[in-house]
Amino acid sequence: MNEVGSLFDARSPLGRRGFLSAGATLAGLVLLSGCTTTAGTSGMARSAGGSAPSADVVRRLLELSTRNAFARLSAPDGFWNSPVARINMPVLFGRSAKGMPGVLRQPKFREQLLHRLNVIAEDGARAAAPQVEEAIRTLTFDNPDALVAGPATGATSYLRAKVGPTLVNAMIPAMDRLLRMADDPIISQAVAALKDVDMADAAHALALGADNAIWFEIGGEESAIRRDPNKGGDPLLMRALAR
Repeated sequence: MNEVGSLFDARSPLGRRGFLSAGATLAGLVLLSGCTTTAGTSGMARSAGGSAPSADVVRRLLELSTRNAFARLSAPDGFWNSPVARINMPVLFGRSAKGMPGVLRQPKFREQLLHRLNVIAEDGARAAAPQVEEAIRTLTFDNPDALVAGPATGATSYLRAKVGPTLVNAMIPAMDRLLRMADDPIISQAVAALKDVDMADAAHALALGADNAIWFEIGGEESAIRRDPNKGGDPLLMRALAR
């Protein structure tokens, strides 16, 4: 199993929660270290080809990771085919069929619903991408040295802690609009089966799931670049992350 796989199992909700918990812990440690020392603020990442400011290295790492992640997720069936970013059934529609009303008890219907939600999330990712791009552009680093040296998804965890609910807030209106425009019979039946639930509730639930999935995918891309800096073809990262 690769490094990111050791942090969470994409098929397991518990494993995903572990990834989020680990990320929050890591971000807290980096933020704390930034409060206790300013040594990392102007640190340099050494390499055989010279050195570069650590903040530049982390920013480039995040730029490449997010670019790759959003390219994958916004492709046809991007979420559905991802080993780490397929969105699980939102709690709104029941984690399992047990005890759910009407069509939400039927396994075939639930599989169709889950696929539809993952497809709609592709447009949600397109709405989120500019938010992440801007966040990276303006991001300040408390201890960039720690992020350069840090674990497989360290930079992603730091960025997520800084961004907070920004992506969810950006995706909710996009998801709401898309769900209504799609007028999908599967989604309409699912919402109709639930008492006091409307498309706005479904959009909120889907945005929360897409937010987690996007960060999982970005973390996976960061991990892959750290394992093989040459793969991305970026000279700065190839030098700074060389082992």
